[in-house]
Amino acid sequence: MSRTPPDSRKKRTAANKTAAKQAELFLLPADRPDYCLEIEAGAPGRPVAGADEAGRGPLAGPVVAAAVILDPENIPPGLDDSKKLTAKKRQSLFDLILATAEVAVASSGPTHIDRTDIRKASLDAMRRALAALPRLPEYALIDGRDVPPGLRCRARAVIKGDARSLSIAAASIVAKVMRDRMMERSAADFPDFGFDKHAGYGTAAHRKAIADNGPCSLHRMSFRPMRSDP
Repeated sequence: MSRTPPDSRKKRTAANKTAAKQAELFLLPADRPDYCLEIEAGAPGRPVAGADEAGRGPLAGPVVAAAVILDPENIPPGLDDSKKLTAKKRQSLFDLILATAEVAVASSGPTHIDRTDIRKASLDAMRRALAALPRLPEYALIDGRDVPPGLRCRARAVIKGDARSLSIAAASIVAKVMRDRMMERSAADFPDFGFDKHAGYGTAAHRKAIADNGPCSLHRMSFRPMRSDP
């Protein structure tokens, strides 16, 4: 009669728990992001990061990127595309992400955006966010159609990634909350523009403030209505 050594039983139990956890992450609702792309890329045995940005469309302020490596054993419940969440829910998840995951943030300001363009500035911010993580990921999932040039790891672009990948969804939440906070703080320095209300997006009130006061140093001069060429 043979017996399984205690160490083998412990390893088998740990492996079963990991397999069960992975199964849970695959079985999330179809309209919610899951952990499938991360597992395909080698997680949980290899660090896989998600990267996303917030602020490509506004007339003012930076574009902010975040990179997140989730702990597959401690993923905050309710992660989703930041655009589908209320501000209160984003804030709650932001705190949970920072408490459980490896996170880094980078931004490209209006001068950088005007000197290059919004696409290049966004990709550069994502590259710097990934480089600033506490440890270098072995693989990165990038929201959108493009992989940032100059990455130090393998990567894949994922169209609508914030609706497909939990890591990208987490990055979208961090980027959105950080950018909103930056724009709220800037309202004190530029009180004529109401940045705390619209975060620099082209609302009617914001466009009127530009017409009445002219642009400030946070405005993207390569964007209309600041840019006046045909």
